[in-house]
Amino acid sequence: MKITKVNKIKGIVYPPGDKSISHRVALISALSDGENTIENFLFAGDTNKTLECLQKLGVEIEIGEKLKIKGKGIKKLSPPHSILDAGNSGTTIRLLAGILAGQKFDSEITGDDSLRKRPMRRIVKPLQMMEAKIEPTEEGTAPLKIYGVDSLNPIEYEPEIPSAQVKSCLIFAGLHADGKTKIIERIPTRDHTERLLGLKAHFENGKKIIEVEGGKRIEPANYIIPNDISSAAFFIVAGVIIPNSNIRIKNVTLNPTRTAFIEILRQMGADIETENVKEVMGEPIGDVIVKSKKEVNLKNLTLSGDVIPGVIDEIPILSIAGAIGEGKFEVRDASELRKKESDRIKAIVENLRAMGLDVEEYEDGFAFEGKNKLKGALIKTFNDHRIAMAFSIAGLIAEGETVIDNPDCVKISFPNFFKILSSVVNF
Repeated sequence: MKITKVNKIKGIVYPPGDKSISHRVALISALSDGENTIENFLFAGDTNKTLECLQKLGVEIEIGEKLKIKGKGIKKLSPPHSILDAGNSGTTIRLLAGILAGQKFDSEITGDDSLRKRPMRRIVKPLQMMEAKIEPTEEGTAPLKIYGVDSLNPIEYEPEIPSAQVKSCLIFAGLHADGKTKIIERIPTRDHTERLLGLKAHFENGKKIIEVEGGKRIEPANYIIPNDISSAAFFIVAGVIIPNSNIRIKNVTLNPTRTAFIEILRQMGADIETENVKEVMGEPIGDVIVKSKKEVNLKNLTLSGDVIPGVIDEIPILSIAGAIGEGKFEVRDASELRKKESDRIKAIVENLRAMGLDVEEYEDGFAFEGKNKLKGALIKTFNDHRIAMAFSIAGLIAEGETVIDNPDCVKISFPNFFKILSSVVNF
């Protein structure tokens, strides 16, 4: 994929359905007591793996204009006849593990080479505290072997690392426990699972406590999934860093646990507004409007501490904004980036260096001086969708030609990314 510099971007963008919500709606529908219809479901590499795993567990799924999932109820999935494959999807393996831990049958779930390197002890430890019989490899990775139990014990647990995946895994396991499970968050993470399930949450001593009652009956529902704000982030940053741009991104989730990156861009000086805000399925959704002037003037900053969990997925694209910002752009306390689909610290650093920046790499982040003119380069995606999309945006402001070595990896979350991108660029 070859990308060259553009003069501006202008137009209306409809990102795909939200990936996080699509996963969760599919899993919740499978545990419901009836037929669910789902509009705007994201059909992409990761979410398709969730659907495939559910089908192997006996869930009836009909793919048409609307997705239909016939739920089997809590503890009523069917034993799979083969190993479950989560592909590249950390959400699939971690959330589904919470459900499988409460079933009466044995199962095994694995993934591709990348997923089999990602840490799983963060879910294994609390699930074992619930008396789940779950075994990772000696390295604490997938494949996960899960053995059937009659029931799980409720626990009170504070995850060691802020993680919506760990929290959601325990919420799903809690549905299969005898009693009330409490999950404690010092730093709140994306809350789609508890919103969709209508769970109670309150704050004590500055910490959020989510309560899950075992055996809760899940009513079937008609779901409308908002568009994905994390996918929109690439177009938002493009509108910020490319002069004379004007772009509207439609119907995205504006859940406050997902929009911290917009606040960071505003702090840097970006002109970003929201309009047509309404609530759908308990989620605030609306349009994001981004405008830039003839001269782009961004002021760089440091991202660290409690800010990091809320922007972990957007750090690759925020680093592209930092490249043309004024002053030092620094990311610290983000070692979790090394455990994503790729080692994202390494990927960001290598590719920014290839585009002409002098970047310092740390174990938990990186730093560089902004206000650079980027030069076109061969971009190594490391088979990571967010790296591919972030550096495609970088290519739009770089001098010369930028080549993305594996553009197909965007299919993990945003299959039409390049098609939509080509529709809004102006040379």
